[in-house]
Amino acid sequence: MEDDELIEFSSPESKVQRRGPIRTCTPLISNKSDPARAPEKTYDNTQIQGFKKLTEVYELLLSEGEPGNFKEAVGKKEWDKAMNEEIASIEKNKTWTLVDLPNGHRPIGLKWVFKIKKDAKGKITRHKARLVAKGYIQQHGVDYDEVFAPVARLETVRLVLALSAHKGWLVHHLDVKTAFLHGELSEEAFVKQPEGFEKKGQEEKVYKLTKALYGLKQAPRAWNTKLDGVLKGYGFKRCQLEQAVYTKRTSHDITIIVIYVDDLLVTGSSQQQISQFKRQMEQTFEMSDLGLLTYYLGLEVSQGNSGIKITQQSYAKKILRMTGLEDCNSTKIPMEPGLKLGKNDEEEEVDATDYRRTVGCLRYLTHTRPDLMYAVGYVSRYMQSPKATHHQAAKHILRYIKGTTDLGIHYLREGKGKLVGFSDSSYSVDMDDGKGTTGVVFYFNERPVTWLSQKQSTVALSSCEAEYMAATAAACQAIWLKGLIADITDEKEKPVVIKIDNKSAIALVKNPVFHGRS
Repeated sequence: MEDDELIEFSSPESKVQRRGPIRTCTPLISNKSDPARAPEKTYDNTQIQGFKKLTEVYELLLSEGEPGNFKEAVGKKEWDKAMNEEIASIEKNKTWTLVDLPNGHRPIGLKWVFKIKKDAKGKITRHKARLVAKGYIQQHGVDYDEVFAPVARLETVRLVLALSAHKGWLVHHLDVKTAFLHGELSEEAFVKQPEGFEKKGQEEKVYKLTKALYGLKQAPRAWNTKLDGVLKGYGFKRCQLEQAVYTKRTSHDITIIVIYVDDLLVTGSSQQQISQFKRQMEQTFEMSDLGLLTYYLGLEVSQGNSGIKITQQSYAKKILRMTGLEDCNSTKIPMEPGLKLGKNDEEEEVDATDYRRTVGCLRYLTHTRPDLMYAVGYVSRYMQSPKATHHQAAKHILRYIKGTTDLGIHYLREGKGKLVGFSDSSYSVDMDDGKGTTGVVFYFNERPVTWLSQKQSTVALSSCEAEYMAATAAACQAIWLKGLIADITDEKEKPVVIKIDNKSAIALVKNPVFHGRS
């Protein structure tokens, strides 16, 4: 048989050769059961279960859905209750007063936003209705000035969890209800009356805000300023290297607070001090004491005698469901060894929106998965115009996640509590611009707390220079980490060891003289 006769394609669009001839098979509907020819043989003799009205079907379909606007939510018991609670909270907090609109001002519109809150297992915990201002019509210098408010970085959260595990402390979780409503405004702002809650006979009037609402551009800043003043009044001190961390020290005990908008993580050496802090906060704000930390910003936290474990198992499964790969075959590595990708591949383009959504979800998954950092960072470079090869690389990462959904980090209770860093770099591996990739990871008590993998900003002229650039990035991170640890624990700064695998870079660090290639 000749070679041309051996080459067969499994389908007209297939590019895979030598699969053998197409196998003939019976159609899904044979001639005997064709509805056009034998209707009596396609009859389903299952008994009719009854009928439902179309409105009842819609209610069943939307029972666990989130309404898109006020009209879809009104009339449903759980959402009516949530909206009434939101209005009651606003009025209890004395957020606004009903006035006539002054000349020269325009009111800001309001809208309802509905959200179903779920725990890590997907169980519904509460129905939440939020009244949000349409802050996009605000003008800088007229309606607002400063808008920025600091939040804790996830590197800081992991470091505090590692410190707590090492010290044997328990981490508690507090949530401030309607947090932004407590922020006091310094500017004049007017909003329209909320839909469904207009005052009868006074529909033309507006509300003048004395405190912030969600959606206002200055609301995060106002809330952070209010919380900062309250915590300092309780004797807490703000860390210099992390603006969202507060500490309070007594003669024997220490209490640490990490802030992410309205979520507070509280830990320390004394449970009595933590309980006292909770009582103080409940007297000032309307609080939700969520007990020991179990779920935070998508991180599943487990606290035990051996330490603290963090994973993103539910989030990983959610990504697989979103991409339709929850039943795919798993792989053992996140990326093929020696894979080379480029922006000018001649492959066909794929849907850029789906690709960006997938890569964005993968990037958030790297907060507990340093093993994914390089592969996800590599495919992130091609979000402008993704091709089929880029999509295949992202799909390979998803197949690796399929077999490793339960992986995470276990911060141990025992150990020396030492901070050690590692840096590495590739040299001229990017096919488009010849830049290298910096890789840095820091371990606290033999467990990773911070890591990065990113393309270098300049083209290195030698492997020594590329490694030296990576070591510089590691040194900057080490200075911040050791200072933060000393600030939180009130201990002296300890030297940090950074391990590099390039002798030339080590020699250059020890003897920092000028070289033409460095």
